[in-house]
Amino acid sequence: MSIADTPTKHPVALALEEKIRSRTARAGVVGLGYVGLPLAVEFARAGFPVTGIDVSERKVGDLNRGVSYIQDVPSDVVAPLVAGGKLRAVTDYSAVRELDTINICVPTPLRKTKDPDMSYVVAACEQIVKHLHRGMLIILESTTYPGTTDELLLPELEKSGLRVGEEFFLCFSPERVDPGNKNFQTHNIPKVVGGVTQSCTQMGALFYSQALKTVVPVSGTRVAEMVKLLENTFRMINIGLVNEMAIMCDRMGINVWEVIEAAATKPFGFMPFYPGPGLGGHCIPIDPFYLSWKTKEAGIEARFIELAGQINGHMPHFVVDKVQKALNDCGKPVRDSRIHILGVAYKRDIDDVRESPALDIMLMLKRLGGRISYTDPYVPSLHVDGIDLESAPLESSLEDADCTVIVTDHANLDYEMVVKTARLIVDTRNALKKWPAPHVVRL
Repeated sequence: MSIADTPTKHPVALALEEKIRSRTARAGVVGLGYVGLPLAVEFARAGFPVTGIDVSERKVGDLNRGVSYIQDVPSDVVAPLVAGGKLRAVTDYSAVRELDTINICVPTPLRKTKDPDMSYVVAACEQIVKHLHRGMLIILESTTYPGTTDELLLPELEKSGLRVGEEFFLCFSPERVDPGNKNFQTHNIPKVVGGVTQSCTQMGALFYSQALKTVVPVSGTRVAEMVKLLENTFRMINIGLVNEMAIMCDRMGINVWEVIEAAATKPFGFMPFYPGPGLGGHCIPIDPFYLSWKTKEAGIEARFIELAGQINGHMPHFVVDKVQKALNDCGKPVRDSRIHILGVAYKRDIDDVRESPALDIMLMLKRLGGRISYTDPYVPSLHVDGIDLESAPLESSLEDADCTVIVTDHANLDYEMVVKTARLIVDTRNALKKWPAPHVVRL
């Protein structure tokens, strides 16, 4: 018998369980971004009536028209759910009064001081508690530090006078969205969930099991919160290691890509990670610092995290240095050189530019006097951090550029044409592995 099937005895719990099993529970999702919208769609597809709550009137309006603004969620999936009354969106938290479950999927950014900004979570919780009623399941999915659910949400929700584990149920479940991944999406990525009490864990696991393929219950919220941080810290540190290896290999005249490829033939004890121009997205560059901040409270220094952060943060500077040297070898300074950036999304085949290293690279080259342009089939325009550009036609841009920098290796680009057309290329992703040429400079 799984933990999700274990019967609970309290009448309120039994009533909520019955609603969940019959899929008549009215589900709510707070925050309709890259995490919240896919989750809302999965529960609506499973038959639950779903209400999304978001402060953005644009998102709410688009969704109620059946229009998706998230690349991984096609409009032709959203539209019939809206038309069938299974999915709707509102800006008013009073809708909470009608709901049985709520998943909180709001942003948790870092401040400039690298401590967590919990204002979005706190604001959502303050609104929810105004309308909290008996028999509700609340699940936080926003990535955060261990202890957030117990220390921040629970006291706020208990102001309602309701008892956790009996009259309402509180869990944490880390989001595991991987934008652009065709093989693993919300419905088939295993879902970890931990509750404040055992009955909370049971309720959360039961709820997720109605719409998602695999549910992994853990002993509590702190374990579930730490799971997410371990996953992304693991990636961050290993990327930091291989980025440092790339810098060392560059100084010693060794092809780091060949080194990694050969090392990856070892059938045990090695997992290949690859260098790049820097970390991007909302998770890997940010999440490990929640853990670093929290451990400082306990008097522990997270040295691996801090060091990896420094190395990864240096990579855009390393790329700019490569561009400067490549142009210098051609007798050109960066100033007044036409430098074309190929790919500005933070990873291949997506339209997300959050924390993209391309932005730092473009700004640094611009400050050095470079004349910057870019092409990205997924990002038609870029208006952020002092950059105000439109994506330019590729072939003519390559012909005009003094140097082309491959920052994001989108799969649908004609790289053979890039090699034949561009005068000078700095390839930060090994995208031109099949087309070695003397005018190609690799990371």
